[in-house]
Amino acid sequence: MKLEIISFGQISEFIANQQIEYPGMENTDQLQQYLETSFPQLTGMKYKLAVNQNIIQANQLLTENDKVAIMPPFSGG
Repeated sequence: MKLEIISFGQISEFIANQQIEYPGMENTDQLQQYLETSFPQLTGMKYKLAVNQNIIQANQLLTENDKVAIMPPFSGG
């Protein structure tokens, strides 16, 4: 499966925007495992994932060419 990864804030310091290809990846839980294995700096860090510009709250199925954003905590109003 091919995904576009976009990172923001301090996460962009160690994960550059990129495309990844990972056979067998079906959902965001598997993506998180892949990311935390590939980028140990994420382990223990609070962050959110958004798939195609929608912040997710629970595991979600992924489809070919989804755009996934990795975002650190943010606040504002």
